[in-house]
Amino acid sequence: MSDEELRIKKIREGTVIDHISAGNSLTVLNILGITSQTRHIVSIAINVPSSKIGSKDIVKIEGRELNSDEVNKIALIAPHATINIIRDFTVIEKQKAKLPKVIHGMLKCTNPTCVSNSHEPIQPTFIIETENPLVLRCHYCSRIMEREDALKQFGKNRNKFGDDV
Repeated sequence: MSDEELRIKKIREGTVIDHISAGNSLTVLNILGITSQTRHIVSIAINVPSSKIGSKDIVKIEGRELNSDEVNKIALIAPHATINIIRDFTVIEKQKAKLPKVIHGMLKCTNPTCVSNSHEPIQPTFIIETENPLVLRCHYCSRIMEREDALKQFGKNRNKFGDDV
């Protein structure tokens, strides 16, 4: 296959998530709630050569555009990802995944005694201390969480029954 050939065909409408860190495309699908029951056509390329990051994953979702919350979640595990909105085979919008300075309600604090894990009417809130490496600090109890803690919550390495594999 030459470099000019497409590995996955173009899509008419939908979203292309490019520059996902190699090996994280399945976690991206999990974050987006995409399963075998999803009605959208989904294409995945894993470990594609990339001149910028060595190797990368790509996800194409036909007929679905991502919202800002979904883009923020993707930024947690794929900070270099680009999200391309496609209409009539043309990229009409391109955005880089960017972590906000504060995230609300995406993750659960790993401290079981944190007030955000009680029955109080509050959302877990984290301050982004550093993006690379990812370090988050709980707004309520100051517990530090890292990228691996977030990946565990997004179900990385889980099968369809929710078991670790």
